[in-house]
Formats: sequence, C-alpha cells, structure tokens
Amino acid sequence: MTATQQGTALITGASSGIGAVYADRLARRGFDLVLVARNHDRLPALAGRLAVDTGRKIETIAADLTNKKDIARVEAAIRANRDLTMLVNNAGVGATAPLLASDIEKMEEMIAINVNAPTRLTYAAAPGFVARGAGTIVNISSIVAVSPETLNGVYGGSKAFVLAFSQSLQHELGDKGVRVQAVLPGATATEFWGIAGLPVQHLPTEIVMTAEDMVDAALAGLDQGEKVTIAEPGRVECLRRGAARHVGPDLQLGARIALWR
Repeated sequence: MTATQQGTALITGASSGIGAVYADRLARRGFDLVLVARNHDRLPALAGRLAVDTGRKIETIAADLTNKKDIARVEAAIRANRDLTMLVNNAGVGATAPLLASDIEKMEEMIAINVNAPTRLTYAAAPGFVARGAGTIVNISSIVAVSPETLNGVYGGSKAFVLAFSQSLQHELGDKGVRVQAVLPGATATEFWGIAGLPVQHLPTEIVMTAEDMVDAALAGLDQGEKVTIAEPGRVECLRRGAARHVGPDLQLGARIALWR
C-alpha cells in the first residue's frame, strides 16, 4: 500500500509518550492523523511538527475521555470520517498502590479511561470498518493483563478487559476485513509511572524500554499479523509461557522484547 492509500489513523492519548510515538511512526508510514488528548497545549505543537516533517494532514481533538460530552465528540468524529482506516486506543492511566491505599474515585476514573473509552470508540469505529471491508484496531493493554498481581489490581483488571475485549473483537470481526491487535507493553519510560505514583527512575533499568522501542515492537508485530504482541525487555520464553496460560496458545504472541537493546 502506498503512502497515499493508507487513510487516516485516530490515536488517543496522543500528546506524549506511546501515543506521540505512534503518531510519528504512522505519519511516516503515510497515514493522515487525528490526534486526541486532553492536553490542550501539547497537541498543536506535535501536530505542527508532524505536518512539517511528514507532509501528512494532521487534525487534533482536545478531549477528556472521562467526560461524556468530550467522548461523544470523538465518537462523532470517528463516525463521520470515511477515510478512517485505523484506531489506536492508547489513552490510559495506571496505579501502583494496593487496594487499601487507593482512592476509589481515582479507580473509577481509571476504569472510565481504560475500559469505557476504548469500548465506546471501538463501537464508533467498527461499523464503518465492517461496511468498508477494512480497518485496523490497536488496543494498548499491558503485561499486567496476564500478571495482575504485579501492580494495582484495578489497573490490572482494566487491562485484562482490554485484552479480552480485543480477543472477542478478533473472533467477531476477523472475517469481515477488520484486524485487531492487542499490545501488552511492559515497563515503558513515559510519564505514566510518575502519574501512577512510582517514577520510572525507581524501576530497575533492565526492565524498562523506551516508548520508541515499544511502538516499533508493536508495529513489527502488526506487520506480521500478530493478534497479541508482548513488548517487554527480557524473560521472553517465560512471558510466552505465562501469557499462553491466560490468552491461549493459539494466539501469536510477539516477543519482540527489546531486541533493539
């Protein structure tokens, strides 16, 4: 497929970290972009830089995906865009504190972003993809989806939902021309950790990968048709065996675990 035939990719959580890297990589692959994030300041700067660097058409939507009116605007934009060929459900928040030390209001907000938002946006995109006979949905889960005891249990549960939801979509939409990939990153050097209460500098360096490496791993998996791609430094075979117990041995698990290190 040539650069002029890629269509448009909508990426949530696109103002920084993994989402911003997806924006860069997909624009360079020939996609026009719709960038969605709640950070009103970063979006225009990123969009402007990518437009200059890649020559692609870049639109932005400043939206808080926990706000019903805001998410409705994003859903409407998805339904109206007949050039949309990819949805990257990347927006998410995390937590590292155990249950008894967690604020239930924060947990509810996390569920809204990690579970409700990708569900609603997928429901907005999927009918158009099916009608056009083509489309790709990338759902960013986490390695904690298959290792829920590692971090906060509500966070792990929300990411397990994303994985299970992706598997269901693969089963339901695969024969209708729609590709679905679940990406399970390990510790990635982004703002996520500081916001979650555990700065990335406090993690062992050998388990941390850059956002660039993570996204490149995920895209390599997508190119090879993987349904589930694990991106985490080290412990490749251990992760494959552990993930297989949870997601089934029939799925292709991409262990592109920091081969770039």
